[in-house]
Amino acid sequence: MNNNENEDYNNNEEKPSFSLNHFWNQILWNGLGETFIKLGSVIVTLLLCGVVIVFASRYYLQKKETAETQTVETNVFSPMTDANLPYFSPGIPNNEKARLYDGVYRISENHTNLPAKARNQVQRYTVQENDTVIGISEQFNLKPSTILWGNPYTLSDDPHALLAGLEINILPVDGVYYEWHDGDGLNGVSDVFGVSPEDIIDFPANGLSRETIGDYSNPNIRPGTWLIIPGGSRAFVNWSAPLITRENPAVASIYGPGACQAVTDGPLGSGTFIWPTTETWISGYDYDEGTNHRAIDIAGSLGNSVFAADAGVVVYAGWNNHGYGNVVMIDHGNGWQTLYAHLDSYNVDCGYYVFKGDTIAALGTTGNSSGPHLHYEMRYNGVPVNPNNFY
Repeated sequence: MNNNENEDYNNNEEKPSFSLNHFWNQILWNGLGETFIKLGSVIVTLLLCGVVIVFASRYYLQKKETAETQTVETNVFSPMTDANLPYFSPGIPNNEKARLYDGVYRISENHTNLPAKARNQVQRYTVQENDTVIGISEQFNLKPSTILWGNPYTLSDDPHALLAGLEINILPVDGVYYEWHDGDGLNGVSDVFGVSPEDIIDFPANGLSRETIGDYSNPNIRPGTWLIIPGGSRAFVNWSAPLITRENPAVASIYGPGACQAVTDGPLGSGTFIWPTTETWISGYDYDEGTNHRAIDIAGSLGNSVFAADAGVVVYAGWNNHGYGNVVMIDHGNGWQTLYAHLDSYNVDCGYYVFKGDTIAALGTTGNSSGPHLHYEMRYNGVPVNPNNFY
């Protein structure tokens, strides 16, 4: 062996190897190999168990707890949150489903119609501000004519006589309220109102009986007794002006103190009409034969101008005794007459010639009137005509 080889050998002995093989060989030379293997196996087993426990605690147990919490909450608030039932109702279109816990659908309707209760007795009603015959009749499910016919002395068939604070009768059914007079007979009274005697006798509120009524021509009914004539009707009392012409204006004397003298000449109307005042909307009553209102009520303020609707001659200018207040009536000489009522004042007189558009009066609220307006009538040969057909 040379010096170099000895030097290398000595260097190898002084610098032992620290590799894994060397470390394992050292364990084996010391007789600890079997012990080391057993100890390593135990350590690895413990580490694996720890990993499994940590994984289970973080994921499996947490998910289980969350699921249990959701189950408890579901049991308390919504046992079947995902259930669907295929039922139909007016609130759900066909072929659509509603979830069970949403309940039964129902269309919201805030208005309720109370069924009309049957009445057998006459009811007293106090007229309120802005009440009308039509409004009251609708309130009690009656015809407007029944309101007038139920109060013959109070309203006298005049809808304008319905003033706030007035007490009126409300019949239980459509018909007429009639005061029995000495000498009346059931056959005659029933014929007048278009019913049978039995209709009057059998109506409970009248307190009559077939067994005790006696002879129909002289029944056991005390004079002054008010009877309900169910289903009855009669002609209205007409308080408006009669047919007044320039040739014969004297007939207006029964209408009031504004009658004129006869006139044989004067301007003739054209047969076309202008609107008779400044305002152009209906206020109060429109033309309605059911309420005995054969005119239109035109809105306005006190003192608004009133115009002649067509040329003609004034055949009445003055006060009306039947609730119209101050009235002007014009004969147009061609079969037409126009009437202007409830005037505050007028600036024409009997026999005046007027032309279309002339100012003849100021709008007012005289007579049976609940506020300023113009009561405007049109007549042809004395027959009322609806002004709405001409404007």
